[in-house]
Amino acid sequence: MHTGGVTSGGRLVAQPFEPINRTLQETITMIPDDDPARSLTVANPDDPATTYISLVGNTYGMLITGEQTNGAYCLIDMRVPDGGGPPPHRHDFEEMFTILEGEIEFTFRGEKHLVRAGSTINIPANAPHNFRNVSGAPARMLCMCTPAGQDEYFMRIGDAVPGVDAPPPQLSPDDLAERRRRAAELAPTYRSEFL
Repeated sequence: MHTGGVTSGGRLVAQPFEPINRTLQETITMIPDDDPARSLTVANPDDPATTYISLVGNTYGMLITGEQTNGAYCLIDMRVPDGGGPPPHRHDFEEMFTILEGEIEFTFRGEKHLVRAGSTINIPANAPHNFRNVSGAPARMLCMCTPAGQDEYFMRIGDAVPGVDAPPPQLSPDDLAERRRRAAELAPTYRSEFL
């Protein structure tokens, strides 16, 4: 019998682990059957069918949506111009960023972190955060949210643009106020909160 540990009053206490004795057949039946209704997804940001959203000055490409992953996760290609980024917020899902080009300043629980191309960070669920491109040059990153939902939220509050290089729409002060109102109104539906 193997032992593991749990803490009790600050002490490590040995606990027995029961060995797992499963037959091959029991192990196989634990994995659900393949769902042939689900298909392979190949995400290419240059595909003309990619949906691009302009939001808070950024351009977000919906590479893999929750609809394609049965709600498990979504993957978003984020193009962030100098000065771009969202306001402080938090949400009850995990968010992982891989910086592909440039650098992004992340503020996590009030502390700033400069993250450069090649690095990946994970923002734990519920933690206050935001990011800003303060580099003086464009930046690009991939954002994975699990479970999915952020993709749908962005599509509901942003403006569709024809491609990755399309300029953001020219919005009047009333248009901007409407976008902010819609984002705040829908935030609880998508398990998010602006701070």
